[in-house]
Amino acid sequence: MLFAALIERVRIWRRERETLAELKRLNVRDLADIGINPADVRAIARQAARA
Repeated sequence: MLFAALIERVRIWRRERETLAELKRLNVRDLADIGINPADVRAIARQAARA
């Protein structure tokens, strides 16, 4: 059980980091085009990783 929970946490962390990296590659104008405020990038990546 503990090992499975640890593996899931690592998977979530990796998805969050990947999403964050992708969003950080976009400039402010690109983010605005898809309706994302640059200040919200980290929260969006965190939410997406847990979905």
